[in-house]
Amino acid sequence: MLLLTRRQTIFAAIAASLAGRPAFAQSAPAKVRIALDWTPNTNHIGIYVAKAKGFYADAGLDVEILPFTDTSAGTLVSNGVADFGISSEIETLTQRAGGGDVKMVYGVVQTETARLIFKGGRDDIKSPKDLDGKTYGGFGGTWESALISAMIRNDGGKGDVKTVTLGTSAYEALDNGSIDFTLEIYTWEGIAAELEKRKIGRFHYSDYGIPDEQTTVIVSSDAYLSASREHARAFIQATRKGYAYSVDHPDEACDLLISGSNGALMNTELVKASQKALIEGHFLKSEAGVIGTLDPAKADAIGGFLVENGILVDANGAALKENPDFSTYYTNELLD
Repeated sequence: MLLLTRRQTIFAAIAASLAGRPAFAQSAPAKVRIALDWTPNTNHIGIYVAKAKGFYADAGLDVEILPFTDTSAGTLVSNGVADFGISSEIETLTQRAGGGDVKMVYGVVQTETARLIFKGGRDDIKSPKDLDGKTYGGFGGTWESALISAMIRNDGGKGDVKTVTLGTSAYEALDNGSIDFTLEIYTWEGIAAELEKRKIGRFHYSDYGIPDEQTTVIVSSDAYLSASREHARAFIQATRKGYAYSVDHPDEACDLLISGSNGALMNTELVKASQKALIEGHFLKSEAGVIGTLDPAKADAIGGFLVENGILVDANGAALKENPDFSTYYTNELLD
């Protein structure tokens, strides 16, 4: 009995001395880099929440959020500079068709967040057909003219507009009359305009024959997914947890986004109003409860629209004549 008691005492002492020490088999967190598509905003909120709440750390990941640069996030991913990136569905379809190693792996929003806008109160603009002959303030995207022309034609117009590339704020250009209409992301720019009491008229793309799309997505590359499948799965699932948390705890999530932005976000009212719009509009989480999943039907529809309008070109710059297999442009497997 005495011997047993002495052994128990020794084992207890050893256990106490090892308490708090990391296990020798424990590996260091895997480094993961995600590139932003713009300065921090509510489209990125789930990433900042997942980082601040320790969801990434719990998944064995050390996530670095790369700041926005002039190089698109999809290009950074395709060239191995980033493992993931925030992009758009249209940009991803365009880059992959052209030979870029980029693939959609998470749908940040479940439906289109962009709008065609014009200065409110204009008697000469009642519907898209009234934009014929007017001036569009653009951003240099090859798909913009196809989108606008199709909306106008589908409303009974010709689809002929003048285009200038914006060098100033779109809303200022609308105010001073240098342009008649432009495009916005309603859930951020549009909300900001409403808070500024700007009078804006809006047309939804899908109301005029444009296929709905998941405007904002997270992309990765086949190279990274092949080499680091489990890290990729861990990242996407922790990210979905972050976005789900932001829907259920919007005020806290907004505070975490603001504090994690290193001073880039100073307008708390805008952040919280934007998150409210994303939640109430069922953008981050659909009415059916879908969050993060990429919709095959939407990818096929918007992809087909881009092919039909000569927007998707191959690596040699030749327009695709028929739809490629768009199922290879995305994957939902990391969400399983």
